[in-house]
Amino acid sequence: MIQDYLRAGYPAFVVLTQEPARAEKMLMSEGWQFRSWDCLTGIKETDTHKIVEEIRDPVEAIKWLNMYRDTVLIAHNMHMFMDIPETIQAIQNGTALWKSTGSALVIVSPIIQLRPEVEKLFTLIDLPLPDDENLYGIQKDLCKSVNINPNKKAAKAAKGLTEFEAETAFALSLIKEGYCSTHIIAEAKSQMIRKSGLMEFWEPAKSADVGGLSQLKTFIANRAKAYETGNEHLPKPKGILLLGIPGTGKSLSCKAAASIMGWPLIKLDIGSLKGSLVGESERKMRQATAVIDAFGEAVVWIDEVEKSFSGAKSSGETDAGTTANMFAHFLTWRAESKSSIIVMATANTIQNLPPEFLRAGRFDATFFVDLPGMSERIEIIKIMNRKYNSKIPVNYAQNLEGWSGAEIEQLAKDSLYDGIEEAYKAIVPLSKTMKEAIKELKEWSKTRARLANTPEAEVTPQRKIHSINKEAA
Repeated sequence: MIQDYLRAGYPAFVVLTQEPARAEKMLMSEGWQFRSWDCLTGIKETDTHKIVEEIRDPVEAIKWLNMYRDTVLIAHNMHMFMDIPETIQAIQNGTALWKSTGSALVIVSPIIQLRPEVEKLFTLIDLPLPDDENLYGIQKDLCKSVNINPNKKAAKAAKGLTEFEAETAFALSLIKEGYCSTHIIAEAKSQMIRKSGLMEFWEPAKSADVGGLSQLKTFIANRAKAYETGNEHLPKPKGILLLGIPGTGKSLSCKAAASIMGWPLIKLDIGSLKGSLVGESERKMRQATAVIDAFGEAVVWIDEVEKSFSGAKSSGETDAGTTANMFAHFLTWRAESKSSIIVMATANTIQNLPPEFLRAGRFDATFFVDLPGMSERIEIIKIMNRKYNSKIPVNYAQNLEGWSGAEIEQLAKDSLYDGIEEAYKAIVPLSKTMKEAIKELKEWSKTRARLANTPEAEVTPQRKIHSINKEAA
């Protein structure tokens, strides 16, 4: 790409990357002499690193390029000097000359930071991160030096890391584990999320810790097949929307989804991305989605999404269109992104979500998470007894009709202090306090969403009691 641009006479470039050394190697091409500059070393030969001129001043370095033909000056961190008027003037004066002499200025930078006076003179080039083949090559070289077999799975897991990050992660893995471990690579990749300051890592939950919801679990497990070797022809799922009553396990299901997929879990809080400065929220949103794309295989959890994007249609009156702009970017990202990312979004109500969010193709499925049925309540009681060492009999599930999983969990905790009966009397379930809202939500979901819950068998009350007693025994 750079060679074609140079032949066409393009005089100035910004190469966006956090790998300056790799950028130098990849930019080199026949027909031009390449020199690099930084404010500590001056100008040196790009291939041999021999110092040519001890010019540390950025303006003098730009003027130096005026004296040569067919020369490319790779300037590191030049963006930090773009507020100096002399730098701007030197670039403006130089571009016309460089175009006629076949020379060019290449600024290597991790961000776009160009003044309006010169932004039209520059061409932007994104330097992609190393692909699977490059990462496997780095791993093979390291493993060969210590006589250990490389691991293609670990190389694939490292996608999204720079060459430096991947090499150090592979080296650490060899030291700690004696082989290239995907677990160590995942720890190294978690630094991407932590350093961004925009998202959080959460611990996935075991599928067995989620009571019921078998239809949702089956749906996720079936879609996981798309990422198995030999199933490359299968369409990759983009996301799942979980709609339901508070406390029914929507958030826990997102954590379990990561466990089923065998992927890390990233929590994206849209509200925390909103800033006070003009354009700051939109910039953070773009940055967050870029980090997620670079990270690779992951479940992205957005909790209570209706609060994040509520009022996106009318936000121009309340926040100068910030929410609408963030929402538009989110939709575009989900439609265009090719990354192996599954978005798990939860919502307690449907009314506040923009219609565009629910349009077919945004999510692979919308699931309604209802209050647990009898068999699910029995399963939840067992889980809570195991988790808190409580002693709730499974036949107590008869008394808990209309209770959510969160309310049963609270019963288990309170019973350790107050006894089961007193704890039961003290808890008023949402099915009573929000009866009308829950009824409306159930009616909406009947024809517009899949049921996440485990289907209840058609049995008579006598058989149901017999089944409970058998379970208790």
